[in-house]
Amino acid sequence: MYLAAEKGDITTIIGGIAPNWGPFGSLGNEARVMIEVVMAVAILLCLGIAIWGAAKQRIGATALRDTFSAEQGKGLIVAGLTGVFIIGSLGTLFTIVYGMAV
Repeated sequence: MYLAAEKGDITTIIGGIAPNWGPFGSLGNEARVMIEVVMAVAILLCLGIAIWGAAKQRIGATALRDTFSAEQGKGLIVAGLTGVFIIGSLGTLFTIVYGMAV
């Protein structure tokens, strides 16, 4: 029985279709650190929006009896936590896609 998989491994297959970053390939670690810093700032900003929304929702619902403020706070909470989820998922998604060399 002849098996074609005996002569190579997966790096032979995906090595040919891995993306070529061109001039950005030489940036290396500096670019990764910059992207990580931007993502960390964005996550902190989204968490800040969620905390602000929670405070606005709590104050609007109890102290002021302002239903508009409470609803606006709920929207800020959802927006902030959704932003955190999306930004956190982007790193994983990019890692998976690049790792598969698609």
